[in-house]
Amino acid sequence: MQRHADTASPGVAQPPRPAEVARWLASRQWPVHPLAPGRKTPAANCAECRTRSHDPSRCPCHARGGWCHGFHSATTDPARIDGWWGREPRAGVGVSCGPAGLVVLDVDAHAAQVPGRDRLLPGIGIPDQVDLDGLASGFDTLALLAAYRGQQNPAEDETTLRVRTPSGGLHIWYLNPEPATRFRSSTGSSPRTALAWQVDVRAHGGYIVAPATRTPAGVYTPAGAVREPAPLPAWLATELTRTGHVIRPSPLPAPRPAAKTSHARYGAAEGLLEPLLESVRECAALSEGTGFTEKLNRAAYTAGGLVGAGHLNQDETRRRLSEAAHYARPHQHRRSESIIDAALSAGASRPFHPRGLA
Repeated sequence: MQRHADTASPGVAQPPRPAEVARWLASRQWPVHPLAPGRKTPAANCAECRTRSHDPSRCPCHARGGWCHGFHSATTDPARIDGWWGREPRAGVGVSCGPAGLVVLDVDAHAAQVPGRDRLLPGIGIPDQVDLDGLASGFDTLALLAAYRGQQNPAEDETTLRVRTPSGGLHIWYLNPEPATRFRSSTGSSPRTALAWQVDVRAHGGYIVAPATRTPAGVYTPAGAVREPAPLPAWLATELTRTGHVIRPSPLPAPRPAAKTSHARYGAAEGLLEPLLESVRECAALSEGTGFTEKLNRAAYTAGGLVGAGHLNQDETRRRLSEAAHYARPHQHRRSESIIDAALSAGASRPFHPRGLA
């Protein structure tokens, strides 16, 4: 993924252009999509998609070669990739992790309040005699998890592709060796599904920023000499399973006499929620301070009311809220998760029965 310098800079290695990176990734059957120039968020939706409420995975723009809805539009088609980056050569590159069979550990080094011992490694009690002085980031919790299991720290795994982020974090790329097992994405601060504090997981339902993508803070730069992901270590697969990252098939619901009515009510509830989710997604094309928090809070509160009234499934609704928030603001996972949890809980305490759904 590295090319020689051009004649203007003799002897100096230059990072590959985004289009070259996109083609390299797609040649390995890893679907890619454009990121907004200078940002790590997906390129903006078209005007029609910004005003029309619809399921991103079924967006008609994809069949027409559009890049709307981020990783939902990801492709390995060389002609489409050439067209996208020919249209916007400065666009960064995102990789849709699930279809690519990738499981990426996103290790954060953000300044944040360190939580209690019970939140550092979910499901693992850390005795008081373990000295945690100096623990400050995902690098520390990932090293602690590896030490508990007697395994190599993945941040030091020189057998796989690792990418330094402009914020001082690290992306550790692995290939899922068991395609039949699908892992879900998560954030390190989630009270529900998390591997370790400040260690996010990028898998199904998420994307990862590709090497050589440039933002105002710097460039995503490969660390070491390896440029290919290694198979996910068995012990990490076990940890991901233990912490609830395996996506289980939803059991088929038992037949109900009122199934037709229930389906109609569910569709009506979807009709109320989807415009709110779309308003959250639209923030991806907008700068900070444009009402993202208010829009996410409103969507989650309304969703909580519909869940509390039995009109929507709680787990599926929370997943959709998280996906919309991550699409719009992938750099503030913890804050979005907190907003969603608080608003869902508040909404559920006041079941919402809109006219026609009661």
